[in-house]
Amino acid sequence: MTKLSLGSHPYMLGFEQLERLLERSAKSGNEGYPPFNIEQTSDSSYRITLAVAGFAEADLAITLEDRQLVIRGRQKDDSDSRVFLHRGIAARQFQRSFVLADGVEVGEAVMENGLLHVDLFRSQPETVVQTIQIKRG
Repeated sequence: MTKLSLGSHPYMLGFEQLERLLERSAKSGNEGYPPFNIEQTSDSSYRITLAVAGFAEADLAITLEDRQLVIRGRQKDDSDSRVFLHRGIAARQFQRSFVLADGVEVGEAVMENGLLHVDLFRSQPETVVQTIQIKRG
């Protein structure tokens, strides 16, 4: 018995990109930092919330790269001028990636009480019925 991939199934034409997106999201290896929530705020909108305590707006970058929402954080290390007796709050960088479906757009991003909220919305696709003419050969 042979294993069919999504892109090689005979009735699934043009889904090779979906298979690549699934592989890419599986390889992203987000290790749990920072913690996040994903909530559905309506039938056509979502909100991603990341706990980014200690990060300023200038320390964060949000980009959309090939249908992948990437949120990066990098704090400036000012430990040279400070003497820590105990350092339990790490100033480490992070990168979180979320693969977005076609039609999902990024709205606004808001920083509030150490939480970064990124709003997403699904644009309404146009329903198109197309008739294909048959030509004589």
